[in-house]
Amino acid sequence: MKEVSGRKMNQRFYDMLEENPVIAAVKDEEGLEKCCSLEDIKVVFILFGDLCSIPDLVGRIKESGKMAVVHADLITGLGSREIAVDFIKKATQADGIISTKPALIKRGRELGMFTVMRYFLIDSMALENVRTLPGGVRPDVIEILPGLMPDIIRNICQDLKTPIIAGGLITDRKSVMAALSAGALCVSSTNQNVWTM
Repeated sequence: MKEVSGRKMNQRFYDMLEENPVIAAVKDEEGLEKCCSLEDIKVVFILFGDLCSIPDLVGRIKESGKMAVVHADLITGLGSREIAVDFIKKATQADGIISTKPALIKRGRELGMFTVMRYFLIDSMALENVRTLPGGVRPDVIEILPGLMPDIIRNICQDLKTPIIAGGLITDRKSVMAALSAGALCVSSTNQNVWTM
């Protein structure tokens, strides 16, 4: 049953990104208000909040008809253990989670949530880690930061079957188009100007 609901979640995510390949990554109340008012934004990454506020933040995004994905590592009060994902699933209406931690991604998949594994590419060792996901970890998508590396994105897209999101430092149309042309499924950005391109 969870595998079926996971596939439906994947299809919903891809359908939303087909309408607009830009994900609003929100880091504060101002960004949340802005993205909820934008009809073209379909998917929102929540990069702030705490145990008390996250149910409300997710609820507001869902009320605006958007898909809500919570960055589990950035929510104040949540730990780095799998129970953090259980909390997000039970206490909010979140569609999915983002994490740099393989155990959290694995737990999200077990719970039928959409999962985004985030990687910071700071050197060649980090790049190799993307290519060799730990056993049993199968995120729905991988987010690569910074997203301003079209050649690296192209190589990763050729090496992996998992779709790629380009995020971090995406601030203009040229950056968006370079990432998409390199094979990224979409881009995520906290830059509100990118949301309205």
